Amino acid sequence: MRSLIKKTLTSFINWLAKATLKKFKPVVIAVTGSAGKTSTKDAIFSVVSLRKRARCNVGNFNGEYGVPMTILANLTAQQLVVMSRDATEKPTKVAKARFFLNIIGSSILRLIFGWKGLYPEVLVLEYGADKPGDINYLTGIAKPNIAVVTAVGEIPVHVQFYQSPEAVAREKGTLVEALYASGLAILNGDENRVSIMQQKTRATALTFGFAENCDVRIIDFENKVENKDGVLKPIGITFKLGYEGAFVPVRINGTLGKAQAYAAAAAACVGLAFNMNLVDIAEQLIQFKPPAQRLQFLKGINESIIIDDSYNASPLSMKMAIETVHSIKAKRKVAIIGDMLELGEFAKEAHKEIGALAGKVFDVVVGVGAESAVYASEALKARLAKKNSISVLTVDEILPQLATIIKPGDLVLVKASHGVHLNRVVEAVKEEAGKES
Repeated sequence: MRSLIKKTLTSFINWLAKATLKKFKPVVIAVTGSAGKTSTKDAIFSVVSLRKRARCNVGNFNGEYGVPMTILANLTAQQLVVMSRDATEKPTKVAKARFFLNIIGSSILRLIFGWKGLYPEVLVLEYGADKPGDINYLTGIAKPNIAVVTAVGEIPVHVQFYQSPEAVAREKGTLVEALYASGLAILNGDENRVSIMQQKTRATALTFGFAENCDVRIIDFENKVENKDGVLKPIGITFKLGYEGAFVPVRINGTLGKAQAYAAAAAACVGLAFNMNLVDIAEQLIQFKPPAQRLQFLKGINESIIIDDSYNASPLSMKMAIETVHSIKAKRKVAIIGDMLELGEFAKEAHKEIGALAGKVFDVVVGVGAESAVYASEALKARLAKKNSISVLTVDEILPQLATIIKPGDLVLVKASHGVHLNRVVEAVKEEAGKES
């Protein structure tokens, strides 16, 4: 009975979403990829909001409920607690029923009475793909006018549920295949698995990235960090965006890493499609605030700096985070890194590679999770002393050791898949910092 109710509710919400799109005809911009989706979606939203009434998914609410519900309502993070599996306090059945009935009721009234002037002109929708067929399912609800593919990587996240990394790439490529000939495919030109997707679409294609042959190119990238008396202070990232020979400077405050530059470049491609010039696009990107727990600088204990990248992890995003730390001068560098989940048969290989890379960049490597011993052993082989290569199975084991591990002036990267819950490490450090200040 419960599954029947869920199936009926899902079908009706999907029908309402399709009917809403048919009536109001917004431009649908769909974003997918194995890394960088949420940052890219948010950057695009920042840019298009200059010219159009726009709406986007809250956070990474990007699945079978997230996409149609975003089409139907401008949801808040507080409202989404009703839908979240991670909520600390589970909502009651009455609260859930009220939530869905309010959205369904207002959607039906909007379809009956019109109110076109109140509906977004542009929807920026993140499309998640945890398993085969997910992209087809979502494009069946909302076929995009513009499709953006961020990155796939050599060993993509969720590959456990696919036959191979190539199968993951094919799944992501389904998004550009769904485009009409009048559409636009925006593709990461630095990654071959993504750039070749332009061969599979009838639509026009634009590429973005650092490579010379990209249509929108990133050059002169820098992580800006001030080191004053041994205390690190983050400034942000600076780079230039180029298109058809013209370049403009871009600055994004409060974050680090090339991932945000990629997000900005993809957003610039969308801006160009809306006939915006590079100067206007760059000015809008100053307003762009990258999502929480994505390479954010925080003050930690002992005047340390925590780079909070704890929201999620894949081999690609882990490499980029380590590369970011490598580019920053610091007295000592500490990695608190956890398992990269859902990699299936590629898990061992991926964790060995990241452990070896971490051992070359960090002075201390702490691995958290079932694969933590691989991190520690590979870091040990690279160059670290045994006392500086630590592995624990759970977050609870490492929390009491933080004050001992983190020394004055340390630069500390915290990163893992969401299911490892390394956000608790970040919160513990922030709480300790608050007590000392």
